[in-house]
Amino acid sequence: MIFARVPVQHRRLLPDRRLSGPTPWIIAILMMLTLLAAAGGVGLARSADAIGEAIAGRVTVQIVTANPVLRAQQAAALRRAAAAQPFVRSARAVDPAELQATLGQWFGTADGDDPVLRSLPMPALVDVDFVGEDRSGHMGQLRALVAREAPGARVIPHADWLGPVARLIRSLAWVAGGLVILMTLASAAVVIMTARAALGTHYATIEMLHLIGATDQQIARLFQRRITIDTAYGVALGTAVAAAILLLIGWQWSGVTSGLAATASLGPMGWALLLALPLLAIALAALTARQTLLAALKKIL
Repeated sequence: MIFARVPVQHRRLLPDRRLSGPTPWIIAILMMLTLLAAAGGVGLARSADAIGEAIAGRVTVQIVTANPVLRAQQAAALRRAAAAQPFVRSARAVDPAELQATLGQWFGTADGDDPVLRSLPMPALVDVDFVGEDRSGHMGQLRALVAREAPGARVIPHADWLGPVARLIRSLAWVAGGLVILMTLASAAVVIMTARAALGTHYATIEMLHLIGATDQQIARLFQRRITIDTAYGVALGTAVAAAILLLIGWQWSGVTSGLAATASLGPMGWALLLALPLLAIALAALTARQTLLAALKKIL
């Protein structure tokens, strides 16, 4: 059991001052950092997965023919031919107004309605989404189709320029996972030091309990309960602070509707993991304290 059953009269052998020592506060700090790192890791992992799914089978064909009329005709012909292929899920010609609006953000014109922008030669873009997992085979068929319908056009796989970003985000997620493991080990080390310090502080009490016939299991349960309760208070405090921070970040994040940041979210599994971490931390503290106490009590005898 996480909280060992100890008779009330036996509990009085150890003072029960809640949040009085350093252990609950250290555990609270570590728990808060653990939850924040776990939330960051889950959000980054989901963002990397979303980017990977979005770019895995998408390419953009850039038609740069100088003649605007011929350029538009090639784009329309390529879109129709690509949409008729069995390996293509969808083919969409990008509206020139979208290109102007995108460039307008860089030129300082929010709506893209600028004489300079309208005078610039805009390439025609066709977005193509593949079906299935045979990306290399589909890419070869698409290149042949492009060479026939729009000679000189460039085929740009999205994975070529967004793939490194997804890999970087996934690496950061692994770093966050490593931090969670390190802080879990640090919490276990704090519990071990607390258990050993408690045995040293109450050495006389332990000797007296041994003299009256108490077993190592009974003494270990007594100290285990105290350490587990201190840990539980620290975990609760750290969880409350982390929850407040995550709710604040989530409230601010709700206004992000575009860009890579919009793909980061915790999801049901992420929230379930965050809810399970405090319970796992208390269980780990109880188990670590018990094993440490039993090993140390064997040496006392």
